[in-house]
Amino acid sequence: MRTLLLAGLAASAFAGAALAATPEKAEQCPACHGENGQSQTENIPSLGAQQPAYVLIQLYMFREKMRTSEAMNGIAKDLTDDDLHSLSDFIGTLPKPKPPADAGDPARMAAAKALVDKEHCNSCHSADFSGRDNIPRIADQREDYLVQTLRDYKSNKRAGYDGTMAEVLGPISDAQIVELAYYMAHFTK
Repeated sequence: MRTLLLAGLAASAFAGAALAATPEKAEQCPACHGENGQSQTENIPSLGAQQPAYVLIQLYMFREKMRTSEAMNGIAKDLTDDDLHSLSDFIGTLPKPKPPADAGDPARMAAAKALVDKEHCNSCHSADFSGRDNIPRIADQREDYLVQTLRDYKSNKRAGYDGTMAEVLGPISDAQIVELAYYMAHFTK
């Protein structure tokens, strides 16, 4: 009984330490982006295990209205540079998104993998699509969010900090965008 009580106290202390380490400004993130960065909301990205450098740039772009989202522009408008760093570092510590229960249709996955290989998506986003530095994690991201994001990059509705994604997506058809999003949303390694 004593061991059980001590284990419970240790778990409570650990949970309390994790909450204490959470930046105050991150308290509103789960409302849209989900608990532990696993979004359950349509067209809202999962943030778990996202690259801190990428998150920092995105938050800055929201704050400066270089990237538009009414909700995110409102949240980011009063963030200081220290807040941006604190939030991006915190988000990088969240667990990576859980893969979907189904591994995806083998034929669709194979066709999309051929496109990924042809376009060298993994040369920037890493072999496991976990991203690096200022390049986002896209493995196990929400499929609907990926479709919209890829379409927005292709049409230049969503500007990046450089034109790489618009250039890469130039020759990619909308049907191929759908297949790429399907593949990334079901990618597990």
